[in-house]
Amino acid sequence: MTYLKHGIVAAAIMLAATMTSLHQARAEQCEQQSFEEAKYVVCTLEPGKADLRLFWKNADGAPYRAFSSLAEAVRAEGRTLTLAVNAGMYRADFSPMGLYVENGRELKPANTTEAESSAGQVPNFYKKPNGVFFLGEASAGILPTDEFLKHRPKVRFATQSGPILVIANKLNPIFIVGSTDRTRRSGVGVCERGAVRFAMSEDGVNFHDFARLFRDHLKCPDALFLDGGRGVGLYNPEMGRNDRSWHGGYGPIFGLVE
Repeated sequence: MTYLKHGIVAAAIMLAATMTSLHQARAEQCEQQSFEEAKYVVCTLEPGKADLRLFWKNADGAPYRAFSSLAEAVRAEGRTLTLAVNAGMYRADFSPMGLYVENGRELKPANTTEAESSAGQVPNFYKKPNGVFFLGEASAGILPTDEFLKHRPKVRFATQSGPILVIANKLNPIFIVGSTDRTRRSGVGVCERGAVRFAMSEDGVNFHDFARLFRDHLKCPDALFLDGGRGVGLYNPEMGRNDRSWHGGYGPIFGLVE
């Protein structure tokens, strides 16, 4: 009987330790960081261990638009949405601006349009080079759009956005040091040991500083801009975040499912 009691106590201690470890892992998945006086939320995932997916439309064929709508749909399947971020720029009908692959199916083709500048400004999506973030079976990657279309790697999920922030450890040369074009920005990087890192600025930053965050601070040799201004958003219950988009909703969404 004594052995039984000791066994129960030991099992309870092990279970408590495991639950604490899981809670700490989830809590540390996203954290607040600072880089050169700007504040960010940075979320780190390992593609081979984390069930990261792309979402766009629900079972009725309508865009989810809100993180809470996606969370409800995932919950109905007996799973939990623990993290979500905007997965790139989208049109007024919430459809992706460019290439979109979900569960191995290409739902939107790549956008190779050359956009004309308006009042001297080229829309962010069309700034060169733009690129594709993709997930394979156990790893992630980022390629310039023309390189992705040339090699056509086999992917489970993919989203096109732009501009590329960092490629092969080099900053996009179009970025201007000290630019006054400062706003909230979000992006994704493929980093050391293949980790995927999402970063959302809480302060206004320019492209050059945002790209340096990924290369110099987060150690990501490849990084892609996702969206800026009112399109930046984060869903993370551990941090009490369920952001809304002031564009009326989101288009494609990255979601981590457990």
